[in-house]
Amino acid sequence: MGRRKVTGAVGSGALLVAGDVITDVVARHRGPLAPGTDTAASIRTVPGGAGANVACWAAYRGTAEVRLLGRVGADAAAWHERELAARGVRPLLVVDGRAPTGTVICLVDGDAAAERTFLTDSGASLRLEPADWSDALLDGVARLHLSGYLLFAEPSREFVAVASKAARARGVPVSLDPASAGFLARLGADRFLSLVDGVDVLLPSRDEACLLTGLPDVADAAARLSRHVPLVVAKQGAEGALLARSGEVYARVPAEPVTPRDTTGAGDAFTGAFIAALLAGAGPEQAAREGCRAGARAVELTGGRPP
Repeated sequence: MGRRKVTGAVGSGALLVAGDVITDVVARHRGPLAPGTDTAASIRTVPGGAGANVACWAAYRGTAEVRLLGRVGADAAAWHERELAARGVRPLLVVDGRAPTGTVICLVDGDAAAERTFLTDSGASLRLEPADWSDALLDGVARLHLSGYLLFAEPSREFVAVASKAARARGVPVSLDPASAGFLARLGADRFLSLVDGVDVLLPSRDEACLLTGLPDVADAAARLSRHVPLVVAKQGAEGALLARSGEVYARVPAEPVTPRDTTGAGDAFTGAFIAALLAGAGPEQAAREGCRAGARAVELTGGRPP
C-alpha cells in the first residue's frame, strides 16, 4: 500500500527513525502467574513499538524534528498517527492492506523489580520493505536510527540494507538498537554483525551485548563489539551504561536511582534521549547521561512512551 502524504515543512537536522509501531497490552500483576485460572492484573492498552518509542523519547528530549517511518495495519493506523503526532513525532506510516498492526502483550511482575515478559505478534511492523523507502526521506535528515527488530524478517532486513546504503551515500550517520535478545539468538550473532556493517553507533542491552559476543562480562562484550562498530553504548539498566571504542571501554555512566513501576521501554527511552543529545551537539558521554536520565523517567511510567 502507498505511503500517506504528510504535510509540513521539512527542516534541517531532523532525526529519521525507521522501525516498529506496535499496540502494547500491558498487564501488571504481582507474583507468579496462576496456570489454569485467574491472576488479578491491571491492564492497559497503549501505543508502543521500539522504533516508535525511540522517536517519541527523542521528541520529548527536544529534537526539533523527528520523523518515524513504520508499517501498520488499517485497524489502528489512525490511532497510532494521532498518538505519534501528539508526542511531537511526524508520522510517515505505511498502511498494510494484508496484515494487522503488530501487538505485544507485556506481562509486568510488580514483585520482581517490574521486570517484563513479552508475547509478540509482529503483524505489519516487520513487513516494511524496500518499496517503502525513498531517498527523499533523508532530505533534511542529520541522523538515521533503525530499530533492530527490522532485522528479524526478510522484507525488513532488505529494507535496512537499502536505507543504510542510502544514508551512507549522503554521509548521514546510522545508529541501531539490537532490540531483542530472544530474536537475536535465533538470528545468530555472526549474521547480525554482517547485517549491521556500516552502522556508526550500536546500542545493545547487557544481555544483547553478551549474546552477540559469547562473553559473560558486558564490558568485555562491548569492547569486542566496538571492533565491529565505531561506537558501542551498552545499556545496563540500574547499573547505567558504558561506552566502548576501538576495542576498549572508555567511559562508564551511572544510572539515576529510581523505584521502577514498569521497565517496558526503558531502553528505548535511553536510545531516544541519547540520539537527541547527539543531534543537539553533545558528546557521547554526555548523551549517555541524558539517556540514563530518560531511562529512569521511563521506568516510573506504565508503557514505553514519555508522559
